[in-house]
Amino acid sequence: MSQQTTGTGATRVGLALAVVMTGVLITAVDTTIVVLALPEIERGLHVPLTSVIWVVIGYLLVITLLATQVGRLGDMYGRVRMYELGFVVFVVGSALCAASWNEASIVGFRILQGLGGALVSANSGAVIADLFPPERRGRAYGFNAIGWSVGAVLGIVLGGLIVTYISWRWIFWINVPIGAAAVLLALRVLHDRGERRRHRIDLLGMVTGGLGLFGVLWAVTELATRSLDATLIGYLVGGVVLLGVFVLVERSQPEPMVRLSLFAVPAISPSLLASLFQGLANYAVLFLVIMYLQGPRQLSPLDASLLLVPGYVVGGLVAPLAGRLADRFDPVVPAATGLAVQALGLVLYAQLGLTSGLWLVVLASVVNGVGASSFFPANNATVMKASPPQVFGISSGMLRTFGNVGMVFSFSLAILIAAHSIPRGLAFAIFVGTAKLHGHLASAFTTGLHAAFYASVGFLALAALCSALAIGKVGRRPTAPVAEGPAEALAGASAAKER
Repeated sequence: MSQQTTGTGATRVGLALAVVMTGVLITAVDTTIVVLALPEIERGLHVPLTSVIWVVIGYLLVITLLATQVGRLGDMYGRVRMYELGFVVFVVGSALCAASWNEASIVGFRILQGLGGALVSANSGAVIADLFPPERRGRAYGFNAIGWSVGAVLGIVLGGLIVTYISWRWIFWINVPIGAAAVLLALRVLHDRGERRRHRIDLLGMVTGGLGLFGVLWAVTELATRSLDATLIGYLVGGVVLLGVFVLVERSQPEPMVRLSLFAVPAISPSLLASLFQGLANYAVLFLVIMYLQGPRQLSPLDASLLLVPGYVVGGLVAPLAGRLADRFDPVVPAATGLAVQALGLVLYAQLGLTSGLWLVVLASVVNGVGASSFFPANNATVMKASPPQVFGISSGMLRTFGNVGMVFSFSLAILIAAHSIPRGLAFAIFVGTAKLHGHLASAFTTGLHAAFYASVGFLALAALCSALAIGKVGRRPTAPVAEGPAEALAGASAAKER
């Protein structure tokens, strides 16, 4: 049962929401701040240019693979307990990343940090769902989106300042005091309220899905720096085959990593796909714009990143409003509208040229920020309102998984498409901030960026179409009975049960 929000209860709920926002904030900081530090990490640890990208991708891949599983742990052992554990693991991982001494250590410790990030991100939506009744969750997710926007801004600003004036190691040290303070506050104000259930961990699904994603991702990433050969084809084909095996495994598992029966709930399936396509389109934008500003426009990492701050600031202001609209009306409407606004922002980005005014970058970032901040809280509210309360943790984890799959491949596809018009190695060097462009190459690379932006617009159009398919379906019962195992029957419950 959701906590009453009067008197002392309102204060406690407010503090609890602040703790959840802090978790989202520090994971957002770590997403943007590391991008600006890649050149210094490459030089400081002597990491090869083609390997430094895994400092980012490795982190995201772990979150992608573990999101549903650690969400399931939240349903089993307490969502708050797993959320707090995530904070602790994230802080320890951050400290170890700061102390890294070579390529293997930085990537390995980033994977540990990703485990903490998975525990935090997968359980945060479920904690909010436990704290607030369905009619108030949209607003809560809106405030949670502020945490993301503030974290992204802090990551950009602090990342530029720290990398320029201090040391890249401090981009990780900075997480330690923030995370430690959040853990202490969480222990005081967060309390588990959801019903605990017994679940099994899908190890076979994690292995087949993880290796499959890794194979495809490795091939796509390597294509950004070298030509297609037998080795890359082997990784690509092997990855696709393993993903096929993963689907077969999930169909036979009593409690699979991807709970297929949740797709029987009408509003959930299109909303999860919308999250995937939105991640595929949107996560690339930050990197594409920074590539443009650092490459053809020859700005420093700090100056380039500051131009994107207005978009995150305005987006943070819009998120609570979008959340309130999701509470008052069908939450799918602001979600689909946000995707359409984002597409407009990317079309504006695609107009950038060698002599364009930098105001166009600011305008496009604001439009994109408004669209993203409208989509996230509304789409989260859609999934959690449609989800049976007994599986909030799994639903929240699946939402994070689908979004992260898109984000992981967005990163690689952005480089691959943008690198089509100039030598791949040079494009990769521009991406990590170790090279700039002049003359004909600058013009050719800008043309490649346009293709990447328009590709992202196409992915956003698919996301908007998927989201629109869920309009009017929140609260409907599944169209067919669920018969995939005892635990799966929960997903056949109507979302209207909790309303």
